[in-house]
Amino acid sequence: MRLPRITSTSQLRLQGASAYVGDLLTPTLRLGVTGLSRAGKTVFITALVKCLCDGGAVPRFSCLTDDTLRAYLEPQPDDDVPRFQYEEHLAALLAKEPAWPQGTRRISQLRLTLEWPSRGGLFELLGLSQRLHIDIVDYPGEWLIDLAMLDQSFQEWSRHALATARRPVFAEMAKPFLDFAASVNADAAADEQVAIRGAELFTRYLQEARRCDASHAGLGPGRFLLPGDLEGSPQLTFFPLDAEPNRPGSLLSLLAGRFASYRKNIVKPFFEAHFSRLDRQIVLVDVLSALNGGGEGMRSLEDGLEGVMRAIRPRSDSWLAYILGRRIDRIVFAATKADHVHRSAHQQLEDILAKSVARAAKRAEAAGSEFRCIALAALRATTDVHKDVQGERLLGVRGTPEAGERIGGRYFDGTQRVVVFPGDLPGDPLDAFDDHRARPEDFGFVRFRPPRLVQQEDDGQAPGWPHIGLDKAFAFLFEDYLP
Repeated sequence: MRLPRITSTSQLRLQGASAYVGDLLTPTLRLGVTGLSRAGKTVFITALVKCLCDGGAVPRFSCLTDDTLRAYLEPQPDDDVPRFQYEEHLAALLAKEPAWPQGTRRISQLRLTLEWPSRGGLFELLGLSQRLHIDIVDYPGEWLIDLAMLDQSFQEWSRHALATARRPVFAEMAKPFLDFAASVNADAAADEQVAIRGAELFTRYLQEARRCDASHAGLGPGRFLLPGDLEGSPQLTFFPLDAEPNRPGSLLSLLAGRFASYRKNIVKPFFEAHFSRLDRQIVLVDVLSALNGGGEGMRSLEDGLEGVMRAIRPRSDSWLAYILGRRIDRIVFAATKADHVHRSAHQQLEDILAKSVARAAKRAEAAGSEFRCIALAALRATTDVHKDVQGERLLGVRGTPEAGERIGGRYFDGTQRVVVFPGDLPGDPLDAFDDHRARPEDFGFVRFRPPRLVQQEDDGQAPGWPHIGLDKAFAFLFEDYLP
């Protein structure tokens, strides 16, 4: 018996139906990418997409060694979220005079699709490859820290914010604000100008702390530092004031009301629209900048990580846990700028971060999830060097420090390629939190300019993309979905 002949039109319809079924069966993972200020979120996303789509990663991603897995960008699914400007950021890194791209100031998104030959099952029966959509969601770390406010009253938030401002490391920067807050009568009639002035002084203190030391990036509220289109909004004109009771019509009542509006209209919508939909998370942490601040810098970093842990792994009795459940099941904490120290120190860097995360999780009473700490440089800007001096081996890195960077009395103009010996990281992670064993003068970490990369090798292959740990982060986040 002869089978009926399939026309070209019918064949196209069958292919279309198969593709439609394939789309329905394609899983989607939403990866949140965040980090405290200047941690390298933009470079991480750009490097990850570049290495997956074009290859050239050095070292290579193990999942790509047999050339069966390919990656490509697709239109992002959420029309109301700005697209991550991948091409623009990549162009900045590949320019004749490369520059680090602008940091994250708002939420953005990019859809990356991985595809590989099917190995049995429905996909092979339909003649389809298997795919995985990865929706990369980039957002400021300050917004993540704000999520902890959802479980706080105005009085609780105020007590914590004021206690932080009075710590020795912040007291001088916060003095104008603290003096102003001490002079305010919380029970006086609500006064708009007092609220505005207090918010200005409080914001100035936050900005000064952030400018002086990246390890202070955990201070918030986040929109005070990155207001965007909310600049000048009454929702940003409140400040901490430790006083009770809250009499209707009083200044305290005005401030508490605006704090409530900030939570309801700014923090909660971000959580409901974006954060609550994440499946995986990577948190980039600038541990070296914290070490530059000695033990106090590390404690400030831990404060920031505590806020992160409260948001990602909330306590079982918190509002966040009730809404979020346990959706985020894998988290990578990455100690960025690992290329600023010799490779022999990478394990110590990971150990210090792991200890910081563990301490922060304990303080936050965070529920467990699977996480990993890695040393990371999404684009390596240095090479390792060593030098023997009087029988002692010094381990350092060679690169071009950014203009204005200095070590001791030596300043750099952004053109000199030099060797830097940044100092030895503590062998015991706990020593990093000890003011006597981890002093600022013990370390000399500087920021480096990005390396010059060629756009294409002579043989037409993708140029080498030097990195540290990018493959490890990718594998941990997605290996359970890959063949």
